[in-house]
Amino acid sequence: MSDGGTGSGGAGGPIRVVVVDDQPLVRAGFVMVLDAQPDIVVVAEADDGSEALALLDTVAADVVVMDVRMPVMDGVEATRRLGERPDPPRVLVLTTFDNDEDAFAALQAGASGFLLKNVPPQDFLSAIRVVATGDSVVAPRVTRRLLDRFAGQLTPEPQRKDTRLAALTERERGVLELVAQGLSNSEIAARLYVAETTVKTHLGRILAKLELRDRVQAVVLAYETGLVRPAD
Repeated sequence: MSDGGTGSGGAGGPIRVVVVDDQPLVRAGFVMVLDAQPDIVVVAEADDGSEALALLDTVAADVVVMDVRMPVMDGVEATRRLGERPDPPRVLVLTTFDNDEDAFAALQAGASGFLLKNVPPQDFLSAIRVVATGDSVVAPRVTRRLLDRFAGQLTPEPQRKDTRLAALTERERGVLELVAQGLSNSEIAARLYVAETTVKTHLGRILAKLELRDRVQAVVLAYETGLVRPAD
């Protein structure tokens, strides 16, 4: 593992990663794969969420690779607490995916995506790079499936809908609805007869207006506000 620090990263420098997992061998495997990349540096390791939060008080990071089930503080709670900080690192949650509840809770807590622990190394590295750019690594239809299953926990609140979605134009609301229905940018572009770059522009404005970090949070908000409903 390379030495940490609070220097700049992500923009021009290597992607700074913190690996959080209570299994030393698993953690060491992730660190070995990551540190072998010229554009990625592991700046810290932690055994649980509590230790990770303490480390991130002193070490700057762009991405946190976070296990879900850990002693002391699990990955979901740690992700939620990180999201309350100013300019927090992005979180990529690791799960066995045997338990959809874990993945759903991680998305609600603010994770930018989740991966299986047995993901191929190249997919793991690709996910780190994608998350570091500000995007998410959860396929739209996977997000939709999770939210459809657990949407009963997302009770629409009309007052939040009025205040949070009022800032969107009619076209932006339409784009958000299609995003929440599981359509990719290219599929939305085809549906609206516009260029894919136009869809990306609309999505960028939606995220900025609603103060959201990525597509995953936009989908969760669409369910929370009642803009879309779970599938029958």
